[in-house]
Amino acid sequence: MTEGTFAHSLVIGSSSGIGEALARRLAAGGSRVALVARREDELRRITKEINDAAGEGRAIAVVHDVRAVDEVPELVQEIARRLGGLDLVIFAAGSMPSVAPDEYDTPKDREMIEVNLLGAVAWLNPVADRMARLGRGTIVGIGSVAGDRGRAPNPVYCTSKAGLHAYLEGLRNRLAKLGVTVVTIKPGFVDTAMTRGKEGLFWLISADRAAEIILEKAAHGAVTAYVPARWRLLMTVVRSIPSFIFTRLGI
Repeated sequence: MTEGTFAHSLVIGSSSGIGEALARRLAAGGSRVALVARREDELRRITKEINDAAGEGRAIAVVHDVRAVDEVPELVQEIARRLGGLDLVIFAAGSMPSVAPDEYDTPKDREMIEVNLLGAVAWLNPVADRMARLGRGTIVGIGSVAGDRGRAPNPVYCTSKAGLHAYLEGLRNRLAKLGVTVVTIKPGFVDTAMTRGKEGLFWLISADRAAEIILEKAAHGAVTAYVPARWRLLMTVVRSIPSFIFTRLGI
């Protein structure tokens, strides 16, 4: 089973959406999983459901806000000790508040950068250091197709995901010779609380289907994977659109 490839897993941002679906699938496949999120009630509910379904303590809950970056190095060591190792680490935490067309709100933008980019760097840096020393492991970062272009509706969300893509590529190039795999995931529209109620969504897939594809890509050591794959062709076209035309499209 694909999900069972990883014996000890950590999912950051696992109290809902893709992160929750990933944690459930990993545990169902036999992996011991640490779930990290800031919403304690949801986190403990999901962890209990996973352990009840497994009939054993297969999941552990770690309450943490990814903006508290100073807590992370110690948490990585604690989680690895409690799980008995770390084979797979997935950063799935994300923030995408609604932004009006004429809104320039720096505190809101700061939260997106702190959660989507700085939070990822804070978690994946010590994970990379640990896996590099051990010479094995898989790191997965959940980016977005939004990171492929700077879009008018939400400039800073696009920026945070573009920055995450560049960071993951640099991490991959740094760790490739040390036996550590780094996978960049670029989902399209996924049915989660982040997208619910928004208009104009197409090729919408469930969070569970996204998790299934992501774990397949992680198990096979993909470099960059669009989820689902059809987004690769569309985004190739979108990236090729000249800026003066992209501006007129207003997308």
